[in-house]
Amino acid sequence: MCRNIHQLHNFEPPATPDEIHAAALQYVRKVAGTTRPSQANQEAFDRAVAAVTQATAELLSELTTTAPPKNRETEAAKARARAERRYAS
Repeated sequence: MCRNIHQLHNFEPPATPDEIHAAALQYVRKVAGTTRPSQANQEAFDRAVAAVTQATAELLSELTTTAPPKNRETEAAKARARAERRYAS
């Protein structure tokens, strides 16, 4: 899976529409193998991003959990610490 796609479920506050769209865009870019499609493929690319955005929003609205919501700042700090360990030279 693409490292730029982050978990969106079970955060307080919940994922924003912009975060959902960004994840959908990254997914479609990964699947298509391009960051910017040609003009001939732009319409299909945009439809795919819209469909994935919609499906992701629906999924997030229907998921349930008993775990307490995660804090964005705490999770970001954990990710930075993992990156420091991973890329330490």
